Amino acid sequence: MKDIRRNDGLLGLFRGHSATLLRIFPYAAIKFIAYEQIRNVLIRNPQQEKSWRRFASGSLAGVTSVFFTYPLEVVRVRSAFDTRKDRIELRALCTNIYREQHTSYPVLRGFSNFYRGFSPTVLGMFPYAGVSFLTHDIAVDWLRSLPFARYPPPHETTGINKKKPALKAWAELAAGGLAGMAGQTASYPLEVIRRRMQVGGAMGDLRFPSIAETAIKIARERGFRGFFVGLSIGYVKVVPMVA
Repeated sequence: MKDIRRNDGLLGLFRGHSATLLRIFPYAAIKFIAYEQIRNVLIRNPQQEKSWRRFASGSLAGVTSVFFTYPLEVVRVRSAFDTRKDRIELRALCTNIYREQHTSYPVLRGFSNFYRGFSPTVLGMFPYAGVSFLTHDIAVDWLRSLPFARYPPPHETTGINKKKPALKAWAELAAGGLAGMAGQTASYPLEVIRRRMQVGGAMGDLRFPSIAETAIKIARERGFRGFFVGLSIGYVKVVPMVA
C-alpha cells in the first residue's frame, strides 16, 4: 500500500475501479437472480433442502454470472496490475488487450485475449459460489436456532406458507462474512492461477499456458504456499463485501 501510494498517490489504490463498477452490476445481478431460479428448480420442497442441492445451486449461479461478465473481469485485473505504468484509459486498455499477439486459438485471436484464465475461473467458481452459498444457508439456519432472530412481523402468514424469522442485522452480517471467508479459502489456489494467466499478456506471454503449466510454475517458484499468496488481503476484501 505504501509503495502504490508513493508512486501513484491515493488514487492508485483505485486502479481498475471503473471496470469493477461496470462488471459488478451485471455480475451480482445475474448471480443472485440465477441462484434463486436454479434453487427453485433443485429445491422444490423442504424435504429436498439438502447440502448438495444448495451447493449445486450456488455453483451453477456463479458459473452463469462469470460466463457473461468475464471480459470485464480481465479488464479490471489488468488495469489494477499496471500500477507502475502511466495511467491508461479504459478504452485504450481494451484495445491493447485485443491487439496482443499470442500463439493460442488462432481463429479467435484478439477477442480470446479477454478470456485468459477463463477455465480456472469456471473451476474455481464451483467451490467459491457453492461453498459460499452453502455456508451462508447453514450459518443462517444455525443462527435462527439461537435467540438471534427478530420477532416475526405481525402480518406474517401461518401454516405451510409461514415465513422463516428474519435474523438481526449483525447476525446477517456474520453469516455473510463467514460465507465469504469459506468460499475464498476453498477457491483461492485457482484464483491465484487465474490471476497469473490473466496478466500473462502484460508480461509478454505469447501463448495461453494451461492450468497445469501455470500451477507447476507457481509451485516451482514458491512451493505450496505460493497458491495462497495474498489470501489475507483476500479476507479483508471478501468478508465485508459478501457480508
